[in-house]
Amino acid sequence: MGKEVKTNAMRILDKHNIPYGIILYECDEFVDGLHVAEQTGVPAEQSFKTLILRGKSGQYYVLALPVAEEVDLKAAARAVKEKSVELLPVKEITAVTGYVRGGCSPLGMKKQFPTVLHESAALFDTIYISGGRIGTTISVNPDALLSVVKGCYADIIAHG
Repeated sequence: MGKEVKTNAMRILDKHNIPYGIILYECDEFVDGLHVAEQTGVPAEQSFKTLILRGKSGQYYVLALPVAEEVDLKAAARAVKEKSVELLPVKEITAVTGYVRGGCSPLGMKKQFPTVLHESAALFDTIYISGGRIGTTISVNPDALLSVVKGCYADIIAHG
């Protein structure tokens, strides 16, 4: 078996001595996080998707929320202390983050942007996030993840 090719996300976790697991899955193109959770057999409520937002100030933000949930942009704006935020258009994701849609990890972007993890992650010892490329999922402790990205927990999902 060949040597596992490390992603930037994995290198950052290694640098901080944070243990993580790697789950590889077959995928040729973007599929949503719910399908990835089903395919890999991990619980959907512990699987987190990464969204990139732009604030009214022009600042970029990283949100990680459960794959089955939708972001509440007003709650997200409050969490990052902006008047308003909008989802970054798909065509701009690679230029801003260095990642492609579907392989965007909260770790290892071109720059470290302010990061918010949905508060439900705190309920688990392990959550699953993108490993930094399509076909790779990383399992990691949410508190450890936040310590590396210097992020915070907040309620950023739409309710009702």
